[in-house]
Amino acid sequence: MKTSVLAGIFATGVAAQGGPWAQCGGNNFSGPTTCVSGYTCVYQNDWYSQCLPGAAPTTATTAKTSTTTKATSTSTKATSTTLKTSTVSSTTTSSAPAASSSAATKGKLKWFGINQSCAEFGQGSYPGTWGKHFTFPSTSSIQTHINDGYNTFRVAFAMERLVPNQLTGSFDADYLKNLTETVNFITNKGSYAVLDPHNFGRYYGNIITDKAAFGSFWSKVATQYASNSRVIFDTNNEYHDMDQNLVFDLNQAAINAIRAAGATSQYIFVEGNSYSGAWTWNTTNTNLGALTDPENKIVYEMHQYLDSDGSGTSATCVSTEIGVQRVIGATNWLRANGKVGFLGEFAGGANSVCQTAVTGLLEHLKANSDVWTGALWWAGGPWWGDYIYSFEPPSGTGYTYYNSLLKKYVA
Repeated sequence: MKTSVLAGIFATGVAAQGGPWAQCGGNNFSGPTTCVSGYTCVYQNDWYSQCLPGAAPTTATTAKTSTTTKATSTSTKATSTTLKTSTVSSTTTSSAPAASSSAATKGKLKWFGINQSCAEFGQGSYPGTWGKHFTFPSTSSIQTHINDGYNTFRVAFAMERLVPNQLTGSFDADYLKNLTETVNFITNKGSYAVLDPHNFGRYYGNIITDKAAFGSFWSKVATQYASNSRVIFDTNNEYHDMDQNLVFDLNQAAINAIRAAGATSQYIFVEGNSYSGAWTWNTTNTNLGALTDPENKIVYEMHQYLDSDGSGTSATCVSTEIGVQRVIGATNWLRANGKVGFLGEFAGGANSVCQTAVTGLLEHLKANSDVWTGALWWAGGPWWGDYIYSFEPPSGTGYTYYNSLLKKYVA
């Protein structure tokens, strides 16, 4: 069950009032339509109203509370929907690049490209064998994407392979060499490489609770890439089913370690609980707004799929409007908190309904580029075969169906 961590809950499980930033209206919405003290239910569009700070607006267009279907699953790329929560703060800080409302900043996405997924494969076979359990991205495929105009590539890897013994331990030299060669290929072409420990907040399957060890891991990684300004650090892929305060603490430990290691020019992408889903961000990850960075380069990375449970496991999209519907709450949260976001994973099936939904999603990001910095398709990589979203050229399902569309959004 998806819940707002700040909403009052009756013993029966029905919320009395929506908490800060919570959804409070919409077509078929069955939750609370009033907000806690200091917040007012504000109409955003026909499918979403949200509890925003302040008194009730005076304009008639903000009084509506009806919207379309409310998403009920908290998963964005897995089947689990369990979510542990704790009381959090919605304090607004200035620790991320400030969002601008200037129309001149809208209409252009800074980072746009393709996830590269293959070096994290074979999760049950650690450390595994290169070429059998896992591989590395194809530089020729990346070059094809660069030729198409894409400028950002998120390179997934396994922490267990990079530091195979313990988080505070030494790098595996061969794995580091291959990872660095991939990163250098991308950045030497003038593109951005996002380093993505694809671990879901876990190490060898266990939730990471040692914040100092997590910081030690990031200190080593940051030291390795501190001189490469086109590297972006992604703290961890899709935290889920974790204490909300722990998610905050791990993100902050990573930020602190990266900056202390001398990596001051790079952006840091922070991810949230509940698989970092955009559709639940404003009710799940509100405490992450208090993260701080002395370099003011925090970007909030969210993920969003458009199938019925948001898991990214079906080629069927809910509707042609679902792309916008599932990210608009996050858009409002970013703007209200003076933050900027990044859609680190998105995809849709090769059909007209999904194509329209994906187009709507990207148009929304583009129209709100004062708070959205870009997006990455999930996923490319040489071992995806006939995967429903494969963006591996020349014949991946997603690549052949969506490449001409996505290229329109390249900066």
